[in-house]
Amino acid sequence: MVRATLKSLLARKVRLVLSGLAVVLGVMFVSGSFVLTDTLGRSFDAIFADAFEGIDVNVAAKPAIEGAGQGGPPVAAPLPAGVVDQVAQVPGVARATGVVNADGARLIGGNGKVVGTLGAPQFGQNWLGEDDLIQLREGRGPQAADEIAINAGLAEAAKVGLGDRVGVLTLAPKREFTVVGVFGFSGDRDSIGGAQNIAFTTPAAQELMLGRPGTFSSVTVDAADGVRAETLRDDVAAVVGDGYDVQTGRQLSDSAAAGLKEGLSFFNRILLGFAGVALLVGTFLILNTFSIIVAQRTRELALMRAIGASGRQIIGSVVLEALAVGLLASLLGLAAGVGVGALLAYLFGQLGGDLALAGIAVPPSAVVSAFAVGMLITLVAALLPALRAARIPPIAAMQDVATPDRPLTRVTVAGGIVTALGVGLLTLGLTGNARGNTLPTILGGVLFAFVGVALLTPLISRPVVSLLGAVFAWSVPGKLGRLNSGRNPRRTAITAAALMVGIALVTGVTVILDSAKSSIAGQVEDSLDAELAISGAQTGPRQPTFDPAVVDRAAALPGVTAALGLFNDFAEVDGERRYVNAATDLAAVQRIYGARAVAGSLGTLRPDQIALSEPVAENRGKSVGDTLTIRYARGATHTYTVAAIVPEDELPGSYLLPRQSAADFTVPQAYLALVQLADGTDQDRVQAELDTLVADSPEVTVVDRAAYVEQQTSGFDQILTMIQILLALAIVIAVLGIVNTLALSVLERTRELGLLRAIGLRRAQTMRMITVEAVVISVFGALLGIVVGTALGAAVVEALRDEGITDLVLPWSQMGVFLVLAALIGVIAAAVPAIRAARINVLGAIAHD
Repeated sequence: MVRATLKSLLARKVRLVLSGLAVVLGVMFVSGSFVLTDTLGRSFDAIFADAFEGIDVNVAAKPAIEGAGQGGPPVAAPLPAGVVDQVAQVPGVARATGVVNADGARLIGGNGKVVGTLGAPQFGQNWLGEDDLIQLREGRGPQAADEIAINAGLAEAAKVGLGDRVGVLTLAPKREFTVVGVFGFSGDRDSIGGAQNIAFTTPAAQELMLGRPGTFSSVTVDAADGVRAETLRDDVAAVVGDGYDVQTGRQLSDSAAAGLKEGLSFFNRILLGFAGVALLVGTFLILNTFSIIVAQRTRELALMRAIGASGRQIIGSVVLEALAVGLLASLLGLAAGVGVGALLAYLFGQLGGDLALAGIAVPPSAVVSAFAVGMLITLVAALLPALRAARIPPIAAMQDVATPDRPLTRVTVAGGIVTALGVGLLTLGLTGNARGNTLPTILGGVLFAFVGVALLTPLISRPVVSLLGAVFAWSVPGKLGRLNSGRNPRRTAITAAALMVGIALVTGVTVILDSAKSSIAGQVEDSLDAELAISGAQTGPRQPTFDPAVVDRAAALPGVTAALGLFNDFAEVDGERRYVNAATDLAAVQRIYGARAVAGSLGTLRPDQIALSEPVAENRGKSVGDTLTIRYARGATHTYTVAAIVPEDELPGSYLLPRQSAADFTVPQAYLALVQLADGTDQDRVQAELDTLVADSPEVTVVDRAAYVEQQTSGFDQILTMIQILLALAIVIAVLGIVNTLALSVLERTRELGLLRAIGLRRAQTMRMITVEAVVISVFGALLGIVVGTALGAAVVEALRDEGITDLVLPWSQMGVFLVLAALIGVIAAAVPAIRAARINVLGAIAHD
């Protein structure tokens, strides 16, 4: 039986290539993700080990608030200079050095724009001279307050050199400096992992990067000869107390790398999620392929039953074919995944700057996942066809090969149950009743919904396909293609379902993001009475900021009735981490937001007062006169008295503080200004004047209300583009499914095609017939995906109504594009099967059994 199975497999190797290719692509995605993250993880290990190699012990203040930093690393409170002297007195310390090193120093290039990075930090530090890591290449270190040295990678990116005057943005507004030195790093590197480094004098670095003169971000300790780093760490920790993190250089390296690896792990989960979508689509393809092959081998399998093969042996035969395909596809997918992972790591290294990549290796997770996924997916997909094959009676050997359609009752009932289960899980997840398992519940609901719809699709495939095919029914090939596409509802449904998954996900995400954009635009239109805004699009962990003095100067411009500057930060409010805001002018808040206090007074806020939104006041049980304690990311703690309670949509944020509080914020600069104009004011004139005011703040621009909304929602378009790119693999596999179905269908209908050719159907007409069949199936799949995706997107939008997404927007234009692309996909998928059908030998086809 095994020999017969292998011979059957070899005889049908062409039929199984496309289904095997689907597994190859899915496994490639999975194994490539593990190879990529493993390579980058080991690369970052090496980078941090090198960067902290010369440090025996490091002392830093513990972060005042975990998770502060607005998406970046936690913000640690500065160390008093006295800690350096205290550490220096510990026995076993050869030298203690105060270090300033903080993210947020942005250099303005010769083109007037900030030199950006692709996620790498932009460090501002104090110049401590050359050492084993840092090596001057040109010039010298900074000695005056207006001098800086920069790393070679930044010098090249900014196109600046020794003697050039450049602007630098820090916690303070733009300041001018002279470049007096360019340095590199050991190993002839221009940067470490693409990071930008700007070195100031120590007093300048303390003022600009920490906001407090006479402080440091950490203390590095050199151990005396013969003193172990671990012993010295414990001795230093005992002296400085519990308010500080004391680590060896090795621990510092490991903790720094661990933070990046956590981000890589999240990135890996995203890639694996899209790989799962591709494998789900591949499952439909394999299921269809084996179903068609079993149907075509009815007589062969019946003969095997007639000569003594048991049902178990027949199942084993089909399963063995599936395992053989899965094994080969897993091997090829693993090899391709290693290549793709290496390529992506190389591109990451190039885009990320001077990132020295570790050698490419194949982690055990990549190997295990490749074979587990490849073999399991193929086996599961082939199981139903195998069970069907075992039920073929021996008498079928004496009948025609064609198999009659089976009733759709069972599959329809099963589809209804699975769909109901998916809807139930989605409802639980989207309504917040999943008890801490929201994401798994939603993902499980989506999966069950897709499978359920796929099972229900055969019920509607024949009438819908017939309706779609009516467009082509004006010609004989069109009529034949229409009839062929509806001939086998199950086959058509599975093929269309493969395309449905990718289209549904893209459509659903588009509905959600377009609805969010429309809701934000509506909120801005309804809540903000301002014609102009000063802001910038956030592209990294740090939002663009500008000098708040610009707001004061804007308020003095002719035609401006109100100008409001806003600050924000991450803080701890009565023990809970929350975002808080500060405003430059409370009167402007009232004019621009229409703010009115339902309790208390919003006319002015003293330095020790705060305004709350109504929902926050209710949730916290606060009323006017009550107090709140706020601890800021840099360590300052203040108690505020509630002075006003304001409706939620009339307040910028849930917690509004007076302007003076911004001095304790991580970045004490404004991130947004709103400008209201008097009736009849020339908006273009005021905008030009504001452009002049923000000339020294290249991260922000002056925009009108519509452009402000577009600026704030631009990230949605980037997310959608990324999702479309990652789902392209699922679309490719769906196309392979259509090609596979048509190729097997042409083989199955060899005699029929020969007879059609014999009675006058020309080759071109044969090709058109196959193309119509492919286009109808593709458009059916896209239409199904649009309907399912729209339903899923609408459900999510409804669930997020309380979060501010109040508009439901259907992307009609993109839906039309999807349908047109589906028709094009059908034409492309039909090319090879159509040519093969047209080349059939008429006499040989008629004699085909």
